[in-house]
Order: sequence, then structure tokens, then C-alpha cells
Amino acid sequence: MDAMENLLTRRSIRKYKPQQITDAELEAVLNAGKYAPTARGTQSPLMVAVQNPEDIALMSRLNARAWDKENIDPFFGAPTVIVVFGKAGHPNCVKDASLVLGNLLLAAHAIGLGACWINRADDTFESPEGRELLKKWGIEGDWVGVGNCILGYPDCEPPKPAPRREGYAVVIK
Repeated sequence: MDAMENLLTRRSIRKYKPQQITDAELEAVLNAGKYAPTARGTQSPLMVAVQNPEDIALMSRLNARAWDKENIDPFFGAPTVIVVFGKAGHPNCVKDASLVLGNLLLAAHAIGLGACWINRADDTFESPEGRELLKKWGIEGDWVGVGNCILGYPDCEPPKPAPRREGYAVVIK
């Protein structure tokens, strides 16, 4: 897919088929995340790809609880969730991790997957249950959850883009 077309046609997908994505697709998306720009080239973010249904269900419950919406699935049935963490104390922790998330979303779209950025990773992994998940996964150190990138095969048509608002970009010459 042409890069500009990819940028202009990517949409957040909020309904997924239960079928798991392939290992090759996951690796392609993660590789794009590895090449996101980071301040001073520190490569400070951490991506954790979760495909274990029990862990995803727990993360979904913790995420919904942080949103005060106990009876919803904030991951919309996606079979893969990539949690992007920033290194706590790193001055560009959120900015660097956000760029990684952007690359994940664009890479997913480029190879035909659906994806959506889901917030509240910070609340999820600040909770005792979230910290236990990190321990279970062998993730050591002090990490801040920045966002979740849900991935899967879309089970819906992509939404139509909203009109771009007037004054979104200003050019000064």
C-alpha cells in the first residue's frame, strides 16, 4: 500500500473476528513498532504482545473498571493486544511510546489487519492486578502503561472518516 494512502485510509476498528492473527503478521506489526522514532534513539519503550485469552480478559476487566464501565469489553473482542509501555522516569516516556503506537496502527492497516488504540493502560498496570500480570510475564523494572493496540481481522466495514475541521493546520510563511 502506498504510504500516503495508508495514512489517509487507516481507521479505528472496533469489531473483530475471533480468529487469531498469524505469527508473521504479528512480527511485521511489532517490527514496525521497533522502528518508530524515539528521542535520542534510546528505543526506550517496551511492547508486550498478549494473545493469551485469559490475560486479555483480565486486562479487559481492569481497563473497563478504570473507565467505570464494568459490563463492556474495551478491547472489542480483538484476539491480540499489544501493550506499549514507557520507561518510568525517562523524560520522553509517553512521547516515545506514543510514536510506537502510531507505527503499530499504521503497520496493521498496511497489511490488512484492523487495529485501534485503547487508552487506560496506565490505570490497568498501576493496579495490583496489573502489576501481577507484569510479574507473571517476567517484565521487570518500572514501566508506565501508555496505550494498548488491539489487533485482529476486522468483522465490520471501516468507519467513514469524519470531516477535517477548519483551522486544523496553519501555515506560516
